[in-house]
Amino acid sequence: MATKFLVAGMLTSGVCNTILNKLQDMQCVKNCDNPDPDKREYFEQPVWQTLIMFFGETLCFVAVYVLLFWERRNKPKLYDPVDAIVREGEDSSSPPPIIGIDDEVSVPSEKLTGWKLMNVGLIYTSASVYQMLRGAVVIFTAAFSIIFLKRILYTYHWISLFLVVLGVAIVGLSSALFPPTKPSDFTDNYDLTIKKTSDATAALIGVFFVLVAQIFTASQFVLEEKIMYKYRVSPLRAVGLEGIFGVITVTVGMFILHFAYGSTHPDGYFNISNGYHQIVDNAGVWQSGVAICFSIAFFNFFGLSVTRSISATARSTIDTARNVFIWIVSLFLGWETFSWLQLIGFIILIWGTFLFNGVVKLPSFLEPLEPVVPERRPSSVENAPLLPEDHEP
Repeated sequence: MATKFLVAGMLTSGVCNTILNKLQDMQCVKNCDNPDPDKREYFEQPVWQTLIMFFGETLCFVAVYVLLFWERRNKPKLYDPVDAIVREGEDSSSPPPIIGIDDEVSVPSEKLTGWKLMNVGLIYTSASVYQMLRGAVVIFTAAFSIIFLKRILYTYHWISLFLVVLGVAIVGLSSALFPPTKPSDFTDNYDLTIKKTSDATAALIGVFFVLVAQIFTASQFVLEEKIMYKYRVSPLRAVGLEGIFGVITVTVGMFILHFAYGSTHPDGYFNISNGYHQIVDNAGVWQSGVAICFSIAFFNFFGLSVTRSISATARSTIDTARNVFIWIVSLFLGWETFSWLQLIGFIILIWGTFLFNGVVKLPSFLEPLEPVVPERRPSSVENAPLLPEDHEP
């Protein structure tokens, strides 16, 4: 039941996050009154969007201390001395908290790179190509799990991974063959006319960025699984640490890029002033940004919890399945038109996801003869806390 709740939470928050990011990209920030849609400028600030996402993750760290304060305030005083005695008697051979911190720093580094590349790639490519290429994260995650986590994948795993990628590819192909119609304005405040590019070179650059981003995203999934298995760090604390590191890194990088390049290109991605005014001067942009902060916090918390409960490869497979729900919401909002080819792709995608997670089965001769993940008995060192507060009472 707990695993189902985590998967449902990951899918729900993931759908909200993608829809909100798409809505934010559709906000007009300049020349909005021009009758020619091609003359209007829309919100395209991948660096600021990455900062917003990391800021959302820091909310998890705030939640950690709120919960800690609440627990200490409501904890019976009688138990304090007993807890202190237990802590004094803990195994002194446990490694110091700094052990494993390299892995913890690597995770937000991978996430930072992946998010930036995907945000840039999404600007240069259509949504269909972006959606199709994101399916490659499943293959990269499976490969990294074999290499670094010594994970065993059986025949039915590879078949399911192939089905997932095939399903996403069909969905992307259907969007390319039957492009969605331009959505009409549904409020006075939000202009939802989609700006498309016909520059083939720019499209290829976008494809490259999105594809490379999946390598970093897959490595992030595998590193998170390693940390969640090796150290007793709570998902909330792990996401919060990633957020703090990401906010600091992006902020420093923004100023460096601004003075090195952005100051001489006022309309570019790296001009801090331009991006700031586009956000604060447009209600649709900053309101969607606030919503993105909360959705990304919940999404990463549920995602890490799924990694801890199942595996990194299963998480990436489930994450791919949320495209189905994104498509349904897009149809409901009028952003896309129905396509039978797209429906076939989604059916294959769902089948591959269910096959990987054991909901449906292949014929018996393809089933594994032993568990997918052999039982592992971690030593006291592997169960060491990442931070002092992660000691279990």
